[in-house]
Amino acid sequence: MFREMMRKNQALSNEECIRILKSEMRGVLSVIGDDGYPYGMPMDHWYDEASGKIYFHSCKVGHKIDAIKNCNKVSFCVYDKGYVEDGEWALNIKSVIVFGKVNIIDNIDTAIEISRRLSYKYTSDSDYIEEEIRRAGSRVLVFELVPEHISGKLVKEA
Repeated sequence: MFREMMRKNQALSNEECIRILKSEMRGVLSVIGDDGYPYGMPMDHWYDEASGKIYFHSCKVGHKIDAIKNCNKVSFCVYDKGYVEDGEWALNIKSVIVFGKVNIIDNIDTAIEISRRLSYKYTSDSDYIEEEIRRAGSRVLVFELVPEHISGKLVKEA
């Protein structure tokens, strides 16, 4: 169902793909938007190693949410900061693409706990996190990406 990578020698291992999903702070979530146009937006995310799912938080209305409710198939691309080899100018980037389906988390207690875990990826300030949850937790929408296919590659931008 999903295409094979053309340059298999550039493929990343599954372990490296997971490492990138866990460590990088943001990616681009792409949905099928209005009139069939792709709609991609930068998103914070949290990869849950126990379940293998990727979680996001959002407000409850907008283009992204309308698109997800219309078609829950998405792709999510994460890439690292890259590096330059000594004596070269070209940037080497490791990227991961996840294809899957998104589910909205309806249970508010589950949504708040996922929001808390996602927040700890970005800060260890528990007072700040708990204040944000107290202030805005009831308004948050959390959704999960259930991966159907994950692939990654190292690309030399030359």
